[in-house]
Amino acid sequence: MHRYISKAALLASCALFVSAGAVMAQDQEKVSATMIIYLDPSVQFFNPVVKGAQDAAAAFNVDLDVQYANNDPVRQNDLIESAVATGVDGIAVSISSSDAFDDSICAAVEAGITVVGFNNDDLEGAEGNCRHSYVGMDEFASGYELGQRMIEQFGLKEGDTVFNPREIPEASFAVARGGGIEKAMSEAGIKVETVRAGLDPAEAQNIMAQALIANPDIKAVFGTGSVTSTVGAGAIADAGVDVPFGGFDLAVEIVDAVETGKMFATMDQQPYLQGYYPIAQIAMAARYGLTPTDVDTGQGAFLDQARISAVKPFIGTYR
Repeated sequence: MHRYISKAALLASCALFVSAGAVMAQDQEKVSATMIIYLDPSVQFFNPVVKGAQDAAAAFNVDLDVQYANNDPVRQNDLIESAVATGVDGIAVSISSSDAFDDSICAAVEAGITVVGFNNDDLEGAEGNCRHSYVGMDEFASGYELGQRMIEQFGLKEGDTVFNPREIPEASFAVARGGGIEKAMSEAGIKVETVRAGLDPAEAQNIMAQALIANPDIKAVFGTGSVTSTVGAGAIADAGVDVPFGGFDLAVEIVDAVETGKMFATMDQQPYLQGYYPIAQIAMAARYGLTPTDVDTGQGAFLDQARISAVKPFIGTYR
């Protein structure tokens, strides 16, 4: 059987080809973006974030500048303002404080710059900050889920005490994750003790071990971020106690602890996506006027002994 293509269909195909060619030409227009990470380059958690951002920059033809604020709100505001002054198309920024960056982010948005929050968000979300979208985990929900799972798994009960050290207690991630843990514990009548652990792994491990020694009634430990979760198993061993431990994020030490049963589980927030999606959204907003949207990268975040081995080969790159 012979098939014939009508003149109308042929003309339509030609029009589509021309249209596709025009879109491809538009795809080559350069877009500029600045990514601002609130900590410093030594924090390995952000390696997959940067890789994701760089991969998106290569895929979407984006001139990407990655900057680190070194946990200094003044420096972070200066970096935001500098990006605005240079006229970038978009800024991807960790909103590690619910108040410190409101003015500079709003000024960037008013200047016509697309701002995508990642990794940390204002505790009030879009109601508390001018950013266009947020790419990251629902940190309060993840803390609550981890708390509930550990209550069920280890029979934590009313009157018990648990320990939740926090690297930077005032940071939005610590407030949100810790708040979720506290909600789960308060519903069960369980007391939560906390302490500032800091960002130095050795110091954090010592602080956590000393707290465990000082309070032998602690029934479980919750890491809040990558540092406390990385050193938590070591702190428990240093203190000479045997209590269940759960936390957040991924590192080789965390995976090893979960695999060997020294750690119950970790809540993964898929940092690669936290780097990739903001840069992709900035590029699509600049070229096509597409509206940035929130992305919850914490879906399916719970990684226990049954699931952890599958991610191990990708630590530091895609996970």
